[in-house]
Amino acid sequence: MLGQLNYAQQVVSIEIDAGSEHKLISPYIFGKNNCTSSDPGNPLSVQDWQRLRDLGIRIFRENGGNNSTKYNWRRKLSSHPDWYNNVFPSDWDYEATSIQNNIPSAQVMFGFQLIGKAAKSNSHNFSSWNFNQSQWWDGVEQNLCGGGQVDPGGGNQALADGAPDLYLEDWPASSTVGILDHWIGTGGVGLDSTLLRYWCMDNEPAIWGGKHDDMLDSQPPAEEYMQSFFEVAKQARTRYPGIKIAGPALANEWQWYNWDGDKVEYMGEQYVFLEYFILRIAEEQQASGIRLLDVIDIHFYPTDSDPDDILQLHRVYFDRTFDYPQANGVKRSGPGVWDNSLTKKYIFGRCSDWLDEYMGPGHGVTFSVSETGINGDDPNVTAAWYASTLGEFAREGVEIFTPWDWKTGMYEVIHLFSRYGEEYFVDALSSEEEFVSAHPTIDTTGDSMRIFLVNRHLNESRQLEIDLQNFYLNNGAYKMLALADLPAGETFVSHGENALTETAVEVTDNILSLTLSPLSVNVIFLDRTENKIPPGDLIAESEAEDGELTGVIIDSVNPGYSGRGYVTGLDDTGDELSVSIEVPERGLYKLLIRYNGPNGNKDQDLKINNGSWSQVSFPATDSFMDLDAGTYLLEAGTNSFAIRSSWGWTDFDKFQIYPAARNSYNIASGPVDTAATEATKALYDFLVLQFGNRIISGQTHSYYTSLSSLTGKAPLLRAGDFQH
Repeated sequence: MLGQLNYAQQVVSIEIDAGSEHKLISPYIFGKNNCTSSDPGNPLSVQDWQRLRDLGIRIFRENGGNNSTKYNWRRKLSSHPDWYNNVFPSDWDYEATSIQNNIPSAQVMFGFQLIGKAAKSNSHNFSSWNFNQSQWWDGVEQNLCGGGQVDPGGGNQALADGAPDLYLEDWPASSTVGILDHWIGTGGVGLDSTLLRYWCMDNEPAIWGGKHDDMLDSQPPAEEYMQSFFEVAKQARTRYPGIKIAGPALANEWQWYNWDGDKVEYMGEQYVFLEYFILRIAEEQQASGIRLLDVIDIHFYPTDSDPDDILQLHRVYFDRTFDYPQANGVKRSGPGVWDNSLTKKYIFGRCSDWLDEYMGPGHGVTFSVSETGINGDDPNVTAAWYASTLGEFAREGVEIFTPWDWKTGMYEVIHLFSRYGEEYFVDALSSEEEFVSAHPTIDTTGDSMRIFLVNRHLNESRQLEIDLQNFYLNNGAYKMLALADLPAGETFVSHGENALTETAVEVTDNILSLTLSPLSVNVIFLDRTENKIPPGDLIAESEAEDGELTGVIIDSVNPGYSGRGYVTGLDDTGDELSVSIEVPERGLYKLLIRYNGPNGNKDQDLKINNGSWSQVSFPATDSFMDLDAGTYLLEAGTNSFAIRSSWGWTDFDKFQIYPAARNSYNIASGPVDTAATEATKALYDFLVLQFGNRIISGQTHSYYTSLSSLTGKAPLLRAGDFQH
């Protein structure tokens, strides 16, 4: 148990720098399992669909978990291993179509079957109604479908197992991926492939030997599973180049590291399972030239029951300092058989290290938790845990999060984050991160910020002071919505009817002061003050009058300048001023020029170091003001900045250098043309994969041949026009 320390009356300080890196938040962390109906005879109501829209769910994982492993899309049947292996109807065609018709912006996630068998008939089901009116008991996993004999004493073993050949049929890779042709191929159902990009590679394979023991005598070897994975992934990629393949969907923390209860031996070495999985994917991709994995997917069902421990579960995935009290499988990750001192899990951190090691930087593989659930039913603990996990996943770039267990408090949280959050995440630093976290989000333009705040203290409120940098605000009160003191019953009804309460946060000199209730989830709404440049901390500056001056003079008639005066008389061709400024290291910097434009709007020429001249517009002013002249790559040491007369008649006071964040880009997940061919989509996916990692070389038509002959290498792209 993690004891909560006494921080009574202590003010929590939080620093947020809006000028830091803007990290795109995946909309698909706002997901859920089992939302809709696969039964055409039992559709969702209009009210149900509207509630899903109000919640802001962006991805629906609808494969049914363990029931997906033996799903037959041709017969629309599935065998249920957790209910006697009985076979029941399940119409994925109907389910996918209804989601696309009712929430056309959402992604839908289904799954492929890798186990080799699929349901073929429900004529041999065990009659659970006749046995006990279909009540759950501890014998529901007995293999009774196909004529088995029930053991009324309970347990997982029947007196006699049913015959699987009566209700299962062979299901090779070509059958499982055939659903792609059926759904998005020529003459198929006609579903939108761009909204069916994510596919699970079956479900919880490391426990197949127990879960699907009607057809398996024991757990299959890890390499046998990998070969099935490769075969299905290759065929799926061939049919749908734009697919996002997610796997291996491991059942829980033990299976992240173990296969059939132990490490995997491969090529004379022993590996924990996820490392082995990544290694084999990397090897097969290298050998085949086919991308076989886009998203590493795991499940997590922690056994923690103490609220203190539940409220720290978000740290299991990336935090390399967190000692997890229930650490188990990770003890296999040392060089020996078992190391009881290993308690830090950071499973996605480990996977990231393995991906870099075996695939290299720029691999493009992301992370997913497609099933999870917690113990306990306190809606306030649940809300704080879920909000903390969403915030952590937004910070770390997790691509998919679809909890399986859904408890009171979660609807409120997903609605708050999905409906009110902005597109990008900026980092925040809390003086009490263990219990109080800030998760700031910012829009594409950088003008709108929503700061999500979570207080994980069970019984103590917290005073906060938030120092907001590079995002200027007028003094005054700003809106905050809060979730706190949730009752035991469900409170979310709709976007307009829920448990959110509105309060105000005071801002003075860009410091936000507020108090958070215990176990509360909150969001502050901020809009940047207009006409203020958010420069951050000044790096260096130079007065214009201290530079090299050609054809200009220094004056001090107009007030508001700094230093000894300002440079004026920039009115003839060839008039110029140049200053030198030192920066500590090579990087991107923002240039601010303080000027006065009493003679109206004027364009002047700017040159930095040995670059070319480019024009900068200086709007008319009646006093000295700062102009954001752009962001530039500067070298460590001395850099020169020159202004040359173009239109002239502008006064210059000083040049200032501030830090600058890298540009952020809101890149669409696919082509904007819904009629784009699969080849076009594959090309687009390739370009997105290279973006930010590599430069794709190209040459125009006229010089392509000569360049190839001269260098012996052909550029990847060849540009031309209709003349050629």
